[in-house]
Amino acid sequence: MTFIERKMVYSVDIYDKTGKVTSKFDLNPEIFSDEKVNPSLIHEYLLLQEANARTVIASTKTRGEVSWSWRKLYKQKGTGNARVGDRNSPIRRHGWVAFWPSSEKVFEKAMTKKARKVALNGLLTLKVKEGIVSGLDIDTMKPSTKDALTLLAKIGDEGKKVLLVLDKKEDGIVKSFRNIEGLKYLLVDYLNPRDLMNADAVVFLKPALEFVNQN
Repeated sequence: MTFIERKMVYSVDIYDKTGKVTSKFDLNPEIFSDEKVNPSLIHEYLLLQEANARTVIASTKTRGEVSWSWRKLYKQKGTGNARVGDRNSPIRRHGWVAFWPSSEKVFEKAMTKKARKVALNGLLTLKVKEGIVSGLDIDTMKPSTKDALTLLAKIGDEGKKVLLVLDKKEDGIVKSFRNIEGLKYLLVDYLNPRDLMNADAVVFLKPALEFVNQN
């Protein structure tokens, strides 16, 4: 007898404008599965994002940038003090700085596109397992923050840090959700580990969910 191993299929609830569950969206088991979750890769992707966003603000003058004279301050012997070089010395006030931080230092990291995708899908899988990922089947809506708050309350995400993932910027949806405290929206192309990790709830528009399910 031959046994065929079946992979576990994760699903996401899809809500309509009224906040009712209308369907279940099955995620591709070839993309979203426990076997694909790689914590080391997720951590590496997060470090890459943080490093590439880092701005160098510490910068000091090198030996060639200070403007003091290079003349020796005192004669080598006969003063009764330690021998002293020029005023640019790093041990003197306003001299150049030894072991200095440089504004030219580069913190950027590199990671292949395939590795980033695997890491992101793995992180999404963990979020789905936590039960904090849902979908919205709405194409458009009348701009209303009140209606958006009501919808979030009905799907159980009121008062949470919500990440709303869009397939495109639709004015009605953006204007309805953008003023809600704790909510951040972004296009699915800009999905990233930092925003996913900071979110208490991740809400996809259905087309955005379909996009990640096939890439």
